[in-house]
Amino acid sequence: MTSTPVALDDVREICKRLRNVLPAKALLHEPNICGNEWRYVKECLDTGWVSSVGRYVDLFEEKLAEFTGIKRAVAVVNGTAGLHLALTMLGVKANDEVIVPAFSFVAPVNAVAYCGAVPVFMDAEENRMGIDPRKLSRWLEQNTETRNNGCWDKVRNAAVRALIAVHIYGHPCRIGEIAEICRKYKIELIEDCAEALGSYEGNRHVGHHGKLSVLSFNGNKIVTTGGGGAVLTNDEGLAKEAKHLSTTAKQPHPWRFFHDRVGYNYRLPNINAAMGCAQLEILPRFLNAKRALAEKYRTAFSGLDGVRLVWEPDGCRSNFWLNTLVFGGDRQELRDRLLEETNKIGLQTRPAWDLISSFPMYKEAPGSSLNVANDLCRRVINLPSGSAL
Repeated sequence: MTSTPVALDDVREICKRLRNVLPAKALLHEPNICGNEWRYVKECLDTGWVSSVGRYVDLFEEKLAEFTGIKRAVAVVNGTAGLHLALTMLGVKANDEVIVPAFSFVAPVNAVAYCGAVPVFMDAEENRMGIDPRKLSRWLEQNTETRNNGCWDKVRNAAVRALIAVHIYGHPCRIGEIAEICRKYKIELIEDCAEALGSYEGNRHVGHHGKLSVLSFNGNKIVTTGGGGAVLTNDEGLAKEAKHLSTTAKQPHPWRFFHDRVGYNYRLPNINAAMGCAQLEILPRFLNAKRALAEKYRTAFSGLDGVRLVWEPDGCRSNFWLNTLVFGGDRQELRDRLLEETNKIGLQTRPAWDLISSFPMYKEAPGSSLNVANDLCRRVINLPSGSAL
């Protein structure tokens, strides 16, 4: 791809517009600790309930289920652990295939690798940046067939067991269309909502389409527990299994240690859950603040040629986790120069992730053409987006 020489005036103009929105220094997405976090964490320290048993773990799970409208939440140590659990519970095993986005953070693909399974990379859709349902349907039609009441890759002679759909930067992907395709081909669907707590498709919180969905509470997420995640499900049996597997599959007993399956030490500690409970109390305030910031960005960048601010899709309500600019196809040099200048003056910006399919451990993985995902990697820049801004 050729690019036009970057005009220094363009860089200065964008920096000027950012200065009109942001303070002198602004991190990409720092945690906003402004509620009862200190009080709840101190209670854990004072009482000694700091590990994976305690009242705040149960309360955090209850509050997550209440907020999302999904019946059960099982708190775990991080979102990647949640994805690994979800894949395990849906029967993903060695040599199976799991369809994943190439344009995403690496966590969902690593979780597939933990199971010994093979990622199948799917291209992104330009506007929402999630998996493109049209390319997904085309790839399945051309490369798979139905066997044993399931979907099989004809080339690799492997079961296409599951698909992980990621809501990129908090904007709901075309999850309804993706879910319909999964039903048609009998593929299990997992929604990766790590970036999308507080995002809605219509009036329903994301995470309802598949049997399982996953949240993250890393330090840069809209709600943080320092580290942490959760598996969400409307299936009581799966919720019970998730809690059992995440607690090393230990059978309840006052003193005996008997484990009936290979389990994982994935439960969220009480001290982290205490912080999460405090954060959830003020989540509506965070969402309002982030929407106000997004509106300021939209006003600031209106009328600027060759640059668009990613906005929530029609019929959806996004949490605007990371505000994102997409540059025109011939403006990559401008994007790169802007990254240099903004970080130099104390405004932390970053590019999109490198394409996962380019990493050495995943270079040989199958999938669709990745033209859009490749192109987005060169044209995206994330802006400071913390709720305290």
